[in-house]
Amino acid sequence: MDTITNFRTFIEVAQAGGFSRAARKLGLATSVITKRVEQLEWQTRCKLFERSTRKLALTEHGHRLLPVAQRIVHDVDDALINARGHAQALQGLIRIKVPTSLTIVCMGDILSQFQEDHPNVDMDIVVIDRPVNPVQEGFDIAVGMMPASYDGVFECGLCPLPRVVVAAPDYIRLHGRPLHPTDLTKHRLLNFQPTGPVWTFSGKNGPIAVGINPHLSTNDGHVLLKAAIKSGGIALLSSYIVSAALRKGQLVELLDDFPIPQYWIRALVPESRLHLGRVQALLSYLRDAFSPTTPWDIAA
Repeated sequence: MDTITNFRTFIEVAQAGGFSRAARKLGLATSVITKRVEQLEWQTRCKLFERSTRKLALTEHGHRLLPVAQRIVHDVDDALINARGHAQALQGLIRIKVPTSLTIVCMGDILSQFQEDHPNVDMDIVVIDRPVNPVQEGFDIAVGMMPASYDGVFECGLCPLPRVVVAAPDYIRLHGRPLHPTDLTKHRLLNFQPTGPVWTFSGKNGPIAVGINPHLSTNDGHVLLKAAIKSGGIALLSSYIVSAALRKGQLVELLDDFPIPQYWIRALVPESRLHLGRVQALLSYLRDAFSPTTPWDIAA
């Protein structure tokens, strides 16, 4: 019984969403795919998929096993490359997590260009806005902006990420301009869920924390951007999302005298993956893409 082969098959079925589709991709009979998954279920003593005539879905055990299986398969592939004496060759798979809005603005182009420059590197790009522990979830690199740190993970700062409070000119004309952070409680607020229900500012006498009851809450920054442009309320957003709308006069910046604590865009890399040539190459590529001038400043 080949556990690694069963892991590979399990990953393909999970990504394809079905035994038949995975079988077509692997060029095997569906019965072979089914048998391999059943063998893995027997080995783990867990049901990995919920099967029905309409769809196939991972069970809770399947969700927990998937990143572990991906990490093990990656490690085996890397060991084989090392054994062939090509440890530094830019080939193999990079699994990377990126935020939604940043991917729309620039990461999609950056990663596409990297792969064009290194055609033997395969990429598995997962778009998630929440913080992830790249060790536990099987990523080679996790790009994010939330201040989360993990054991066994190397942190590489790519660039500072200023955030601003903005609203449409029409909204200000109708509802007035807040002059102090506490005035925000009288307004319609558009909130980015991952940052939580408290907006924090720096005042002359220290931090000012404002608990908010959002009119709109979402984990997608571009949804908030569109709502703010349409006079839906006041939003606190990363500068790269709003920079174009500010230049066009679609939005105005508010509460300039009360700075917002700055985030950083960071790349998190498991220490166990830092030795890989392809991971080092992409990390260097990201550093060059974000510094000394950010991609959105170049576009502007």
